[in-house]
Amino acid sequence: MINHELLLMLTSSGMGEGEPDLGEKLLGAFLKSLYDSGNHPEKIICMNSGIFLTTKGTYAEEIMKKFEDAGSEVLSCGTCLDYYNRKEKLIIGQRTNMNDTVAAMVAYNKVISPR
Repeated sequence: MINHELLLMLTSSGMGEGEPDLGEKLLGAFLKSLYDSGNHPEKIICMNSGIFLTTKGTYAEEIMKKFEDAGSEVLSCGTCLDYYNRKEKLIIGQRTNMNDTVAAMVAYNKVISPR
């Protein structure tokens, strides 16, 4: 079920500090648990290395696609896609910009971001 008050900000391709492969496992488990909870964010915004979650070759393709198929709007920072040379590799969701990101952050009652 889509939670119209919830925005998920993904600002990294992993979760926590430390080994990158552990961070990916933790974030993958977080996303799966959030999806399985049935409390799907209305919008998911990916920034910085978080854009790797929506581009070709991501370990999170299946779960991110599930969120999109369930009705979550998935957006990736256009500046970040350009910086990492990934704009042609975007496979889930659409590009966004900082104006839309700020507007979403102030509009939603609950903004979560795993660290």
